[in-house]
Amino acid sequence: MQPEDLVGHELRQAAQDGRDARAIEERWYAAGGSPAPDRAGASEPPAPPRLRALAGQLLDELALLESPLAADEPTELADIMAACPNWPGPPEATPADGNRTHVTGQAGLPATGRDRTPLTDQNGLPVTRPGPTPTARRDPTPAITPARLHAAWLGRAAGCLLGKPVEKLPLHGIRALARATGNWPLTTWFTGRGLPPELLAAHPWNRRSAPTSLAENIDGMPEDDDLNYPLLTLLLLQRHGRSFTTADLARLWLDELPAGRTFTAERIAYGNLLAGVEPPWTARYRNPYREWIGAQIRADVHGWTHPGDPAGAAAQAHRDAVLTHTANGVYGAMFTAAALAVAAGGESEVHGCLAAGLRVVPPHSRYARAVRLGIETARTEGDFDTVVDRLHAAYADTHHWVHVLPNAALLAAALTHADGDFTRSIGLAVSGGWDTDSNGATAGSLAGLLAGAPDALPDHWTAPLKNRLATSVPGYDRTGFDTLAALTHQEALRP
Repeated sequence: MQPEDLVGHELRQAAQDGRDARAIEERWYAAGGSPAPDRAGASEPPAPPRLRALAGQLLDELALLESPLAADEPTELADIMAACPNWPGPPEATPADGNRTHVTGQAGLPATGRDRTPLTDQNGLPVTRPGPTPTARRDPTPAITPARLHAAWLGRAAGCLLGKPVEKLPLHGIRALARATGNWPLTTWFTGRGLPPELLAAHPWNRRSAPTSLAENIDGMPEDDDLNYPLLTLLLLQRHGRSFTTADLARLWLDELPAGRTFTAERIAYGNLLAGVEPPWTARYRNPYREWIGAQIRADVHGWTHPGDPAGAAAQAHRDAVLTHTANGVYGAMFTAAALAVAAGGESEVHGCLAAGLRVVPPHSRYARAVRLGIETARTEGDFDTVVDRLHAAYADTHHWVHVLPNAALLAAALTHADGDFTRSIGLAVSGGWDTDSNGATAGSLAGLLAGAPDALPDHWTAPLKNRLATSVPGYDRTGFDTLAALTHQEALRP
């Protein structure tokens, strides 16, 4: 939150989206400014008043610089839909003749026509040629059950918990810690038992998470923002239904989300709300984290509650995401929601889910390129460590470890390489480093949903959770995942 730290992050963001900030950067460093902290937290000591005032001024000047990528990376939903030539249509429909068909078209509207000649879009994905369509009605009962949602909640929790002790650690440290205990590739929880003291001294566990997330310490699911946000989304839908607005979400956060449980873009937006800034400017005002991973980790419930409707899930996730994010940060939420929606609607292969997610992302955006890179690398490399090394070579020197782009590439690669296997999905997502708990959570959510039921998940991942979730979100502390699944199912069936 310190302005002197935000300048460094904004300068990095400017370099990524093509804004020429060299003159501002020279003024900052000439005045004694520092780069942004590399890993986490605020720089110490705080800047003197003169430098802090300059930081605020430069942040405002940076915001005025036009990005040459803006046309390919819009934030408004209508512009995103217009940029996506194969935006999904409504869910499967039942025509008058009783034969089920998938109706596709632009901007979420039914296509016209019966011509089903295969085509390929910019992502190399199959699409449907438009033409006249028979009269159809929406099928109100897509393939979603409390059991499948239970598996999704458990999968999200297990993947998150697996990644917690190694969050913020460098890739070589994660590999060394796991290999030292014979847990590589990752097939079970991290443990401190049997580790050489010198290795642990070189790569200490995440200090906040180790007491609750190592194998020897797990006693239910501890609190984490990757679980808090799905709970808040559930609460949002219970109070406002699918017609909620971004302002409704903002009020819910102020009422129910402790400020200290927010980070990066969410913390900036929260502070902006308290200062009287209205959405969507909360995402833009002095917020260099607006293309980081925060919106992507908030998207699951939007997908789970739109079975078979990726367009509806993406649109709902967009209203959530623009409170805190823009452009690629928003696409992360839309991609995740759409991928989960088709899984909730009956898609049985992870590859089809990833393809559906790409259809709601502008194909010329950096986010789409990151996902395609992850998928292509996973398809061409048999060894996942090599996949990870290639992705780190592409992103590690230019992007913060919480930025959405490297994490999107890694998530897509892990899910592609795992091919639906639950243990491999969360293990590979965490083993790639960067935002380990967030990637593990999203991978576990999708893999759990595809597994279809709690007993389809390996017991060593689910038993330690003890059907108990800790949270500071009011009304949900120590709630069971079976109860959360039942509540989510109610929202999935709500008109």
